[in-house]
Amino acid sequence: MGRLLAEQAPGDNAPALTVSELSGALKRSVEDAFGHVRVRGEVSGFKRVASGHCYLTLKDDRACIDGVIWKGGASALAFRPEDGIEVIATGRLTTYPGRSKYQIVIERMELAGAGALMALLDQRRRALAAEGLFDRERKRPLPFLPRVIGVVTSPTGAVIRDILHRLEDRCPTRVLLWPVIVQGEGAAAQVAAAVRGFAELASDGPIPRPDLIIVARGGGSIEDLWAFNEEIVVRAVAESPIPTISAVGHETDTTLCDFAADVRAPTPTAAAEIAVPVRADLLAQVAELGLRAGRCARRYHERGGERLAATARRLPSLERLLQPQRQRLDDIGDRLPRALARRLAEARGELADAAGALRPRLLAERVERGRERLASLRLRPELVSARIADERERLDRLWRLAEQLHPDKPLARGYARVERRQGGVVGRAAEARAAGALTLHFADGAVPARVERSGSGSYVGAKPEQPSLL
Repeated sequence: MGRLLAEQAPGDNAPALTVSELSGALKRSVEDAFGHVRVRGEVSGFKRVASGHCYLTLKDDRACIDGVIWKGGASALAFRPEDGIEVIATGRLTTYPGRSKYQIVIERMELAGAGALMALLDQRRRALAAEGLFDRERKRPLPFLPRVIGVVTSPTGAVIRDILHRLEDRCPTRVLLWPVIVQGEGAAAQVAAAVRGFAELASDGPIPRPDLIIVARGGGSIEDLWAFNEEIVVRAVAESPIPTISAVGHETDTTLCDFAADVRAPTPTAAAEIAVPVRADLLAQVAELGLRAGRCARRYHERGGERLAATARRLPSLERLLQPQRQRLDDIGDRLPRALARRLAEARGELADAAGALRPRLLAERVERGRERLASLRLRPELVSARIADERERLDRLWRLAEQLHPDKPLARGYARVERRQGGVVGRAAEARAAGALTLHFADGAVPARVERSGSGSYVGAKPEQPSLL
């Protein structure tokens, strides 16, 4: 006691350990003593990081323990852990020397009974409903007679055979099967991928895009149907642009996929009945409509004939309608030869008058007069030169006049031009007083000025100011 330097006493069998050595010893002791444990508790603070590992806390009413699920174990979980769910975790205890704490490395996780499973289902249902995935406004009507129906189910079960048999009985339709596993590990991912895969098919591609999708599975326990309660499946069905029928389980079975689909069918067979109408009923309905159309056409034809006959009785006869036109035609036909003869005589007279005027001597005289006129109109160089000289003298007179009228010409004789600072010539004293600030233009430059009132009330001209002129 009270020593400053640490010294190892002779015979001392407890040498000082480093922190790493002590942490390593504790880690080995904990892992050896608790190499396999099963812990029951409530999940709290669950999170999945970018690396794929999951971190959480298991707690009860008196204690808590941190837990970690490595990436490989997290991908093998049958469900996605959520806060508030009671689970049974199987794994081993270990320590984390970096923080001086212990934790459980979870290798397998299961729900703690049917109550916990139902609690998880209800919690997930309320969360998805709050997002609006189950709203009635999102539901779309099914096509009346789909040309292609896509079915997402197991290829080996009785479900696909029941659907095909029922479709064959009611209305044969082309069916595309997307084979998936319907329970167990990876089932939810396959079902969601199938629904999205149908939606991504091109309408004009080698595999036609379905007009309707049926997601089907036979009956089973809630554990068997759990894949259709997974969030990935529910979102895929809700976001599908193709109308969807959910036919999972028997009539008493309900999954979250049923709430997200546009229509829920109690059984896969019922889904086939909902998907297509009965072909025999359609043919009978078409035949009945054809008979009704024929009866309507005959009745319309008969009534049209009756209306035509009634209208024809009110019309005058054809002979009475054509009598005035026939009489007028006879009158015109009688007058036509006389009119033609008179017109022919008039044309001959006009031709005779025109022929008398077309004599060669007259034409030659007219051509000679035209030549004389053309010769008189020819330009002579002396006339053009005289005209140019007159115009040049007139232009010189106008230029001298313009120089005398230039506004800067009087400035050389001692005058000044007064302008406002903003521009514009001032021609009156009242305008100068109103403007205040002026510019005086002289022959050798411009000077700024300002109009001020004198003590006697009269106006004074520009006074020198610094650096301008007042």
